[in-house]
Amino acid sequence: MSASVEEADLRTLACDARETVLRAVANARGGHLGGPLSAVDLLIALYFGVLRIRPEEPTWPERDRFVLSKGHSSVALYAVMALRGYFPLEEVMTFDAINSRLQGHPDMTALPGLDMSTGSLGLGFSAGVGIALGAQLKGSGFTTFVMLGDGECNEGTVWEGAHVAHRYRLDNLVAVVDQNGLQQFGWLDPSTGRRVPPYVGAELADRWRAFGWRVLEADGHDLRTLPAVLQDAREGSGAPTVVVARTVKGKGVSFMEGDYSWHSRVPTSDELARALGEIDVTRRTPERVP
Repeated sequence: MSASVEEADLRTLACDARETVLRAVANARGGHLGGPLSAVDLLIALYFGVLRIRPEEPTWPERDRFVLSKGHSSVALYAVMALRGYFPLEEVMTFDAINSRLQGHPDMTALPGLDMSTGSLGLGFSAGVGIALGAQLKGSGFTTFVMLGDGECNEGTVWEGAHVAHRYRLDNLVAVVDQNGLQQFGWLDPSTGRRVPPYVGAELADRWRAFGWRVLEADGHDLRTLPAVLQDAREGSGAPTVVVARTVKGKGVSFMEGDYSWHSRVPTSDELARALGEIDVTRRTPERVP
């Protein structure tokens, strides 16, 4: 079953996960940072407050399924899974090693607890639709959650899957979009030379609505409210549900936030020390409630 964790503890876990992500990528001398850091709070809320899972029994038939369609952010998933008890936290330091179970993209044949191997953008979502459809046909009671990036939503297969999910009324399917507003390659504003977000304003939410999905919107870093929003998303409504979560790429490290160059850049030793210092300050500083 899902863990029952207080909001203050969720914030500490999120800091621990971000620290683990940074150390693992630096140790591997390769990997992604921006997307994993934007996804951490969503993953913490899911694994510690929403998903019905048994880390000690990763193939439990009645477990909820989770697919990380934005598979390049695997290191964040590994960090959260380790904190949740699937495997020792120190194993995350083997990330991306040739003989590691924790590859640069999730490999379900190597690591128990993964429900799908992903990497090619959009295909993880299609697999999630298939898992949900299979569960519906079998009368299984679990919910399938799929996390996508907003840049990933440029892929046509995402909208083909969205159409099919609505057609079959898959209300056992929840998509979670990590809308951090930046992608590695994208359009430029000709007047400023800056990257244009994949979707602006309500464009992304409206597009999901146009495909017949129930749309919930959330602050993807607010651990006071995220578990409740994600729990609401799993309640059957006769249609699939998407949570469009507004996030910040590189969240938690000031010099990485909102900078697309940190999509897949490895920090120097000085940058790592500075980043870990900022996370430690956040860990020790109580959040101010507006």
